Parts: sequence; structure tokens; C-alpha cells
Amino acid sequence: MAMNQDQMHAACALLYRHWSEGTQLEELPADLRPKDRADAYFVQACIEDYTSQPLYGWKIAATSINGQRHIGVDGPLAGRILAERVIPNGGVFVLGSNLMRVAELEFAFRMGQDLAPRQAPYSQDEVLASVASLHPAIELPDSRFAHFETAGLAQLVADNACAHRFVLGPPALQDWRALDLAAHPGQAFRNGDLAEQGVGANVLGDPRIALTWLANELSRHGMSLKEGQVVTTGTCVKPVAISAGERIDGDLGVLGKVSVTIT
Repeated sequence: MAMNQDQMHAACALLYRHWSEGTQLEELPADLRPKDRADAYFVQACIEDYTSQPLYGWKIAATSINGQRHIGVDGPLAGRILAERVIPNGGVFVLGSNLMRVAELEFAFRMGQDLAPRQAPYSQDEVLASVASLHPAIELPDSRFAHFETAGLAQLVADNACAHRFVLGPPALQDWRALDLAAHPGQAFRNGDLAEQGVGANVLGDPRIALTWLANELSRHGMSLKEGQVVTTGTCVKPVAISAGERIDGDLGVLGKVSVTIT
């Protein structure tokens, strides 16, 4: 049976409390546990009750086969990025009780116009025509579940797809539309040393494919992708293990750089 509004808000409140306090839970209580992806997105949507600013954007989790295997899902998940959780480029991330302790280098897109829910899927060309700019980005994920690897798809979606902190680099000055983003390289550095490297194809085959998936995932569930919102498409490198006292730099070559310091 589908969850009612009270159950959805209670589930979200419990998850948000753990997020705010830097604590974890084993699982949601049985009566607050979403049964499917649709219910889980309703729970996740309640997180917007806890922000005083317009929604900053969206993240995509599990855009690689390894990432999907790691958390036991068979496809990507969408999560919300809250404006209060965004760190300025070159800023500081307080590691604290972060459970995942990784940084992910990503291709991010800022939307130039709305994509509202509709019956027909959006084509990749339609989605890309709605993009204003491309940016390098670093995501610093976390989960409210102590054993997120076995929480299951519905609980992970309710948990905002492991969204936590996010760093957006400057818009690319290069004409990114003329590039093969699937073949485009990315490098992540830890304290100036190369830590991981990869290509755009690690993101669902192409960051543009991932962006199109997100637009259609939102549309299927009655949600809009709005002008000004940022979509970060998933890591193009193996997640970089992080510790306090380190600096992480992401380099997408002609598409720009982004950095964060861990304390």
C-alpha cells in the first residue's frame, strides 16, 4: 500500500534529523519505509521543506556498473542538491562524521530553460538545447544509513540518493557542444598528486546520456527540471578516498578545474 502524506513527512524528518546531526540509522521503521521508487521520491521531495532557498539542483547516483553494484541497485537514482549544502569552488569541506569519505569528479550542467513533465520522453537533443553551461564539479556524498550498501533502492532514493555536499566549478569557456564528452578525460588530484583518472563514458556511457536520463526520470515522476538548476551527472573517475588535511582538485582539461579542501 502506498504511503500517506504523514508517513512521507515523518520518514523525511527522520532522515533529515540524522543528516543534520551527522548520525546514521540502520533502516527506516517498517511503517515509514517506501515500497517503491515512486513512494521514495515523494519522501525525498519533503526535504525541500528544510531549505529556505530555491532548489539548487539535482545529482545522479550510481551512473556506473561498479557504482550500482556497490549499493545493490540496477540503475541510476536522482537526488536533490540543497543550496545550503553547496560549497564555493576552492572552499572547505568539514569531513566530520561523513561515512562515505570520498570525492567524485563530475560533469555538471546548468539548465537554461525548464523541462516540465510530459507524456513523451525528452530526446537528448531537446535536453541539450535546454542547457546554458557545462561545469566541472566535485560531489562529496554521504548516507544516513549505516549500511548504505544494503539499504536497497527505495530507501536510498528516500535518503536523497546519498546527496551531501557539492562544489561547482566555473562554466567551461571551451565550446563543449563540439566535444565528444564520452571520450573526454578527467583527472582527480589529492594534494597535487594524481589520484584517479577516467573519461566521460564512465557516466552512463556519456554525461549527456546521464543528463537526459535525469530529465526523463523527473518527468516520469511528475517533477520539473527548472531553469537555473544544476545537474551533476555522476563521477567520471573512481571515487577518491579523502581524509582531513587534504586538498582535492578536479581537472576536466579545456572544460576547467574545480577544488575543495578537506578539514
